[in-house]
Amino acid sequence: MSSAEPTEAKPTEQTGPAVREPGRGPRPTAPVPPPGPGPGLVESARRLADATTTSTALVADALARIEATQPTLNAFRHLRAEAALAEAAEADRRLAAGERLPLLGVPVAVKDDTDVAGLPTHFGCDGERPPAASDSEAVRRLRAAGAVVVGKTNSCELGQWPFTEGPAFGATRNPWNTAHTPGGSSGGSAAAVAAGLVPAALGSDGAGSVRIPAAWTHLVGIKPQRGRISVHPHSDAFQGLTVNGTLARTVADAALLLDAVAGAHPDDFHRPPAVRAADAARRDPGRLRIALAWRPPLTLTGAGPDPEVRRAVMLLAETLARLGHHVEEARPRYGLIGLAFVPRATAGIAEFAARHPEPALLDPRTRSALRTGTRLGGRVVRAARAREVRQHRRIGALFDASGFDVLLTPTTAAPPPRIGAFDRLSAWRTDLTMAAACPYAWPWNVLGWPGVNVPAGFTRSGLPVGAQLLGPSRSEERLIALAAQLEGDLRWYEHRPPPHAVHRPPPP
Repeated sequence: MSSAEPTEAKPTEQTGPAVREPGRGPRPTAPVPPPGPGPGLVESARRLADATTTSTALVADALARIEATQPTLNAFRHLRAEAALAEAAEADRRLAAGERLPLLGVPVAVKDDTDVAGLPTHFGCDGERPPAASDSEAVRRLRAAGAVVVGKTNSCELGQWPFTEGPAFGATRNPWNTAHTPGGSSGGSAAAVAAGLVPAALGSDGAGSVRIPAAWTHLVGIKPQRGRISVHPHSDAFQGLTVNGTLARTVADAALLLDAVAGAHPDDFHRPPAVRAADAARRDPGRLRIALAWRPPLTLTGAGPDPEVRRAVMLLAETLARLGHHVEEARPRYGLIGLAFVPRATAGIAEFAARHPEPALLDPRTRSALRTGTRLGGRVVRAARAREVRQHRRIGALFDASGFDVLLTPTTAAPPPRIGAFDRLSAWRTDLTMAAACPYAWPWNVLGWPGVNVPAGFTRSGLPVGAQLLGPSRSEERLIALAAQLEGDLRWYEHRPPPHAVHRPPPP
């Protein structure tokens, strides 16, 4: 897809200092970014509490890294450069006065579907949008934990696809190989974390949009239980399919961010009891029964895992067995769960697309989904949602009747596609191509249950692939503890994208 020239974002009363598109306008500082990626979330918080660094230094470094890589990776839609530096200076004053909060002074990023006061919420779309009048609940909680939001990361249009490309902002590229996509729809957040621009970021997941880019950029991606992280100002985003989640290089970082933003808004429908994710990341999971499933739900594509994906996930399963877990192949009873997913997904897209002030600017595939979602709304989508209880019983039998604790599957069936692979495809062909590449993640959005992507290794050409740890309702702590145990053995965080791939000009 073609890249559009970004326009300068107009400052508003909420932003204070200027808010701008990355790469545009005056820079508050112009430091040379230090070599290598920045510290992780836990390490950043520790250094700030120990006074071995300052928030101003961490935020300035993050902004410098973003500016240096924006021509190549294009991870960000909006930067809060001057506002973030002002907030960092205030965080330094609070730290010097002895105040302590979980993320006080730590730079983070949020996805472009998330309201940040003073910034437009484009959600990957072209055209002008008014700045948000207030923060979303997740951002409010980030700020309450002391975090400094440096900007908003790119998303594909209304979060529909497993790639992050569009005429509104161009293509966001994978730090491991810039000829390939980082995935979507949280591709900007994944690219930013994988490249070390920020220590962690929020994404959202309506059909795998946290887990898929985490798999394709060698990250930990947590899709929590529905309602764990508020989606307010939306009460039930995409007919209950979409949740907010976290992306980081380590389990501890992803868990700390989850703890910081978890919790309900008074208007939220879903209110699961609290979990302590960071504590779970330090806990032994015990010996678990793990079901390994290769067959995805019925998608009419006949898709199975690419041989290199299968090889990587099999090696991960062997590691779990070596760590003492019982791993056994199994087949979840997915049934015709797609008949519940499609009405909910397209109705959700229609609800968001109908609010766009200039519908003609939307991708033709979005307009097609809008028409489908409008037809499938009302009675059909209510029937689809009513099936969820039966789906919980049928698929949940894997845990309840068969006695498994965790389901292990590939996160995707294929390695990350090349940039432009979905260009000029019709809506139908896009859906088929997407379903063939990513058939594993979306059922857990229908169920509303948690899942964690963990890095599973690389293809022979060096492209990352991932595996999902999936659990029943409210099982985040078990999944996080298991992911942390795997991480302690495999030490995947030691592998970083090659710096030359991040800083060189993007391929034509």
